[in-house]
Amino acid sequence: MILPSKHLSPDRALLTAGATILRFLSEPMTVSALWEHMLRHPGPGQREAPRLRYDAFILTLDLLFLVGAIDIQDGLLRRNSP
Repeated sequence: MILPSKHLSPDRALLTAGATILRFLSEPMTVSALWEHMLRHPGPGQREAPRLRYDAFILTLDLLFLVGAIDIQDGLLRRNSP
């Protein structure tokens, strides 16, 4: 589920979804604003909006938080700099 496999396409893997989320998170925003933005807009270099279910979106946010890629402060998600 984290990495693509024979039974899981790359666009549904959490690692790929995490990269997409990080591209959308160029400025601090709420979880709901990020979700709405992802539903309406294609990411950089993409022709259509990502096909991601809400439960996978939340799991991806959990993964990004656990690896230290994002943080939440005052109700806003922020990218951490490397």
